[in-house]
Amino acid sequence: MDFKLSPGQERFRAELRQWLEANGPGDWGRIRSKLATREAQAEFLIEWQRKLHAAGYVGLHWPTTYGGRGATVLEQAIFYEEMARARAPELPNAIGLDMAGPALIAHATEKQKQAHLPKILSAEHIFCQGFSEPNAGSDLANLQTRAVLDGDWYVLNGQKVWTSMAHVADWGFFLVRTDPSAAKHKGITFILVDMRTPGITIRPLRQITGEAEFNEVFLENVRVPAVNVVGKVNEGWGVAITTLAHERDVLTMIRHISLRTALERLVALAKRTVKDGRPASQDRVLRQKIANLQVAERCLQLNGYRSLTRILQGAPPGPEGSTSKLFWSQVDQDLADLATDIIGPYSQIAAPSALAPDDGQWEFYVLLARGSGIRAGTSEILRNILGERVLGLPKD
Repeated sequence: MDFKLSPGQERFRAELRQWLEANGPGDWGRIRSKLATREAQAEFLIEWQRKLHAAGYVGLHWPTTYGGRGATVLEQAIFYEEMARARAPELPNAIGLDMAGPALIAHATEKQKQAHLPKILSAEHIFCQGFSEPNAGSDLANLQTRAVLDGDWYVLNGQKVWTSMAHVADWGFFLVRTDPSAAKHKGITFILVDMRTPGITIRPLRQITGEAEFNEVFLENVRVPAVNVVGKVNEGWGVAITTLAHERDVLTMIRHISLRTALERLVALAKRTVKDGRPASQDRVLRQKIANLQVAERCLQLNGYRSLTRILQGAPPGPEGSTSKLFWSQVDQDLADLATDIIGPYSQIAAPSALAPDDGQWEFYVLLARGSGIRAGTSEILRNILGERVLGLPKD
């Protein structure tokens, strides 16, 4: 592909970079360590998205009809790059922007679009995703949450898990089984649920980092209007595929960016950390390990560009998303391990201790990286997908 940007795209990058320099709140890693609760973090992030929205930087690739700028996915990629470069906070409604929004644009009624799309952009409707269940994670089609039609309402019963942002979400998009007699991928319906509906119980899942980004969601006789179905009843699997395809595309583009940001912090750390009487950056073994990580980050970037090229050419998503996720999982853990080698015992000290390097960012990073081979697709399942469906290897 041609790696050169057009004059208009270069101008967009320059304007965005200038805006972030003038309006960005600073390094999100340091900010997060000073916000005591997940509710405080969510409140901060929601205000940040509203500020970006007022400046016209939210929903760049959405149609102008629904409040976007009608930009290409390349401008969206530039946006993520510059956000990472500025170490700016993430957008709290990423599930709404990158998953629910595209699915609604493709499959929803006009009334559903008008009700939700503008408010997703403005962070008035924070969305969560109700897909995974205790026995339906990697095998999503095995979901058991039931929805039974009762007049103009569906009555939902079941359990969802790993539900990010459910504790602050206004709405969720859920996969529910509406025809238990149908084959696994059939009889599933995609439905929008007001998270304040009676019968919904949300319980936090505390992670090794001490945070509770994820939640369990229990549904007990939750009544949802039948008009909240997106697409056709019993054909929700197709809507879900649209949703997951957008999630994978976005993650493919931005993984190398977050990795590069962490690498830049690691290099700066190595320069100021003294080991055996000299900066760690002068240790030949550590220098080689850092160089290996930089090469890996570049490979991840080029694979992301390959995926981006397919999207710009109108092709369906390929295996790049799965290969990127699998590769990133290992590189992210390797980076965390190297950080502990450089810092030593101080890598275990958390904020707000004055002894915690970089305000405790590395203690948090090292713990968070333990889950890199699980979240957004386990490495074992991704190897199966690539081996069986891409390379054509036998299942046994």
